[in-house]
Amino acid sequence: MVQAPSNKLTLEEFLKLPETKPANEYIDGQIIQKPMPQGKHSRIQGELVPAINVVVKPKKIACAFPELRCTFGDRSIVPDIAVFVWNRIPRDENGEIANVFSLAPDWTIEILSPDQSHTKVTKNILHCLKHGTQMGWLIDPEEKTLFVYRPKQEVEVFDRPDELLPVPSFVSELNLTVNDLFSWLLL
Repeated sequence: MVQAPSNKLTLEEFLKLPETKPANEYIDGQIIQKPMPQGKHSRIQGELVPAINVVVKPKKIACAFPELRCTFGDRSIVPDIAVFVWNRIPRDENGEIANVFSLAPDWTIEILSPDQSHTKVTKNILHCLKHGTQMGWLIDPEEKTLFVYRPKQEVEVFDRPDELLPVPSFVSELNLTVNDLFSWLLL
């Protein structure tokens, strides 16, 4: 849902607004509300975050965050999963994790919800890549397909159950197949 105010808000004005559920994103001067996650989306997100973190957190390589606001390049977006390399995670003056992330994630992961615009989500992934993200995933639970985006490369499509999914080099120990990813939908 797009909320188009009579006068476009600046990014700074948008960031002063209260947070909403589901989250609003600021894209090209417009406020766009993300759709409420449904079952398949929620299940994949809930399983993928710990699957990534169990590989990268113990060695302080990186950390995966669900629904984290990332503000950079005149946009404020909330990827379904944002993964940051450990030394790029913003910290406050006490050395604790910061509340504000004013940078692109190293790996952005989006899970398509029913009725969500594939184009809007793709544009967010491409925006991330333009600002330093190493890889973007777009997961389509209905089609059991994963689209992989990398800077200045063709989009790759993964839909065969035995295909090993590409991951950024910093998380090379994560070995997931298409079947692994979508088997989380079975209870």
